[in-house]
Amino acid sequence: MDKKTIATNRKAKFEYNLLEHYEAGIVLLGTEIKSIRARQVSIAEAYVQTDGDEVWLINAHIAPYDPASRMNHDPKRKRKLLLHKKEILKLWNSVRQKGLTIIPVEIYLKNGKAKIDIAVARGKKLYDKRRDIADRDMKRDLERSRKI
Repeated sequence: MDKKTIATNRKAKFEYNLLEHYEAGIVLLGTEIKSIRARQVSIAEAYVQTDGDEVWLINAHIAPYDPASRMNHDPKRKRKLLLHKKEILKLWNSVRQKGLTIIPVEIYLKNGKAKIDIAVARGKKLYDKRRDIADRDMKRDLERSRKI
């Protein structure tokens, strides 16, 4: 299994508690996959929306592919995600619960195909974020003391 990470949503683990992960394919145009392979993609402001039948990636920025000139794509267009029907229904049922959302965590190439890791997430409260920062600092201090 050949997995090459292209882009990650670095804020996802800090802003949300990630509950369930799903791997989805992305319906792309030719110029979009070339931009993804060139690592010109950002999912920092992106989110996932579902209506119970289909799942869409919204607000992900895939930069225009320069050599394509006039045949290029819209960088922020909504892109369909490919999942099994059972997975779509699970996502739909979990999103209907209060406080849960679906966010993209990572875009990667797997066996030459673009995939996206999406997660059902619950937003963290401010005190949860502070606890995470304190835990991270404590681990960092422990590692420093071990090296000395």
